[in-house]
Amino acid sequence: MSDAATLNPATRLKPGVVSGKDYATLVAACKAGGYALPAVNVVGSDSINAVMEAAAKNKSDVIIQLSNGGARFMAGEGCPDAAKARVLGAVSAAQHVHLLAEQYGICVVLHTDHADRKLVPWVDALIDHSEAHFAKAGKPLFSSHMLDLSEEALEPNVEECVRVLKRMAPMGMSLEIELGVTGGEEDGIGHELEESADNAHLYTQPEDVLYAYEKLSPLGHFTVAASFGNVHGVYAPGNVKLRPEILKSSQALVSERHGGGDKPLNLVFHGGSGSEKEKIHEAVSYGVFKMNIDTDTQFAFAKPVGDYVKANPKAFEFQVDPETGKPYKKLYDPRKWLRAGELGIVARLEEAFADLGSKGKSIAG
Repeated sequence: MSDAATLNPATRLKPGVVSGKDYATLVAACKAGGYALPAVNVVGSDSINAVMEAAAKNKSDVIIQLSNGGARFMAGEGCPDAAKARVLGAVSAAQHVHLLAEQYGICVVLHTDHADRKLVPWVDALIDHSEAHFAKAGKPLFSSHMLDLSEEALEPNVEECVRVLKRMAPMGMSLEIELGVTGGEEDGIGHELEESADNAHLYTQPEDVLYAYEKLSPLGHFTVAASFGNVHGVYAPGNVKLRPEILKSSQALVSERHGGGDKPLNLVFHGGSGSEKEKIHEAVSYGVFKMNIDTDTQFAFAKPVGDYVKANPKAFEFQVDPETGKPYKKLYDPRKWLRAGELGIVARLEEAFADLGSKGKSIAG
């Protein structure tokens, strides 16, 4: 795959799911244009559709991603084999996006989130599906996958990333890795957030990033979720101290040793919900092209649904008004309150596109 830094960021891409050189082109456009894309965790067709609607409305490209739990839910909680459900739910979601993304007129990156050691078989199974899809369609099912082996020592973390990237690179897939610990919890995977804002585990060392770069860059496209104090979830002000300058130092070290301009690394910002806007802008200026948003969009979906129920309480107790005999079907129709939730996601993502500077910058054409 071509080095993203050398590609023309003005290239227009066909709307739909991107991978290979098109994915690299999209990443290059973000970095050259000084903006980033929201990466939104989804759990079903409602949230998937809301993300694509928001992206189309804001003329921005977007990243749709599934955690293992989100994939499990997509397959249905009643699906008896949980391991298979995680795989088939992710495949089902990907097929849904492939079918509809072009109609929304945007470029979509399909990604899976946070796979620790016990979930590596899940990623391998999804790569199997991408290989089958690639054999038929000439492109993989997913654009990228993430391995989160940050609990482990640097060497075994990177060694496993090397193995997986070797499988993915021939299809033009990208691998996201995590170096350093992102505090908090993301769908069962995470780390305790210590009381101290100076917890050293929350800050990645630039030398570790350099080590990973030297091992992975000869193999294919990869991105780095480097920890700079970011956490999953929303915490009270002062509980988290973000230090985006760590990203700048990592870029500088890799550039000094290997060239590639002032931003040779493709960086990812985990735990974007609730972050200070000035810290978001600073991180993006250092080469962050992707910011994960999950907690905020969950709340953005839930609150309008709750408000709708509060506004129409009888419709959620009775099918027919006990006093007037008037049916409540038009109020309890799932399309009404699910739509309220979808619009909540759309509204929250409008803010995200503006914060990240991607509004109006889709390269689909």
